[in-house]
Amino acid sequence: MGKIAFLFPGQGSQQVGMGKDIIEKYSEAADIFRKADQRLDYPLSEIILNGPEDKLTLTENTQPAILTVSCALLKLLEEEGLQPDYTAGHSLGEYSALVSSKALSFEDAVFAVRKRGMFMEEAVPAGAGTMAAVLGMKADKLKEVCEKVEADGDTVQLANLNSSSQIVISGTKEGVEKASALAKESGAKRVVPLNVSGPFHSSLMKPAAEKLEGVLSAVDIHDAEIPLIANVTADLVTEANDIQEHLIEQLYSPVRWVESVEKMKEFGVDTYVEVGPGNVLSGLVKKVDRRAAIYQVNSLETFEQTVQALKERA
Repeated sequence: MGKIAFLFPGQGSQQVGMGKDIIEKYSEAADIFRKADQRLDYPLSEIILNGPEDKLTLTENTQPAILTVSCALLKLLEEEGLQPDYTAGHSLGEYSALVSSKALSFEDAVFAVRKRGMFMEEAVPAGAGTMAAVLGMKADKLKEVCEKVEADGDTVQLANLNSSSQIVISGTKEGVEKASALAKESGAKRVVPLNVSGPFHSSLMKPAAEKLEGVLSAVDIHDAEIPLIANVTADLVTEANDIQEHLIEQLYSPVRWVESVEKMKEFGVDTYVEVGPGNVLSGLVKKVDRRAAIYQVNSLETFEQTVQALKERA
């Protein structure tokens, strides 16, 4: 077997009740939920387990909720003696990856991402910014579309380079609408508006990044024991100063996911374990590396199946 990477999902994978099955069986998982409540001085676990959904989907709750469930599942993998050779996370998921890499404690990560979510919500007035997924258009061509719209005074940029055929754009409502129309005229197969609360990973998030810098300066970031593939560079990062810098830049920079998977493949990764709610990243990896072995750990059942499969492959 080649090398293993643990991948951690970002915003959008949440659902009410996630993690309930694992905390009912494993005290180690329940302890992560308790630590989240204690660090935030807020009943996050109640929102995760019982909703309501509209409260869970608030960015300031969604982000620490997904991280908490991801880290609870991670804890169970670690208890089984399973460790990755590399880690990566999609946007918010990068914080879970840093917990896995031993660069951040869970408590500091959950505190930071709750603040991150709050700052992102505050950066742009509600309804003023948005995002859209563009399908069937190459990144360089879509970048030209965005630059054309920006030349006319609106803000729109590449935000998530998820696969060669799926790229998310982000910016002002007007900018995204104009770029969406122009992309379709220029050959995009489809454009799907996203139900998000803001223009994440665009220059409009710079006010949030400035506030986040203060929060990250106050928590303990260590050199990573397990190398992380950073969203901003799609390359290895291990040093604490670089990690902090990348987390700040990440808020207003594109998530270079395709290149991140290509980099892991280059380093000999042939097995990916998506740790956290949903299975979005598994599908994106498959588009980049069709030969890869891909597992999900998003429930009690998938945790037990994946542990068995990985131990059999070892």
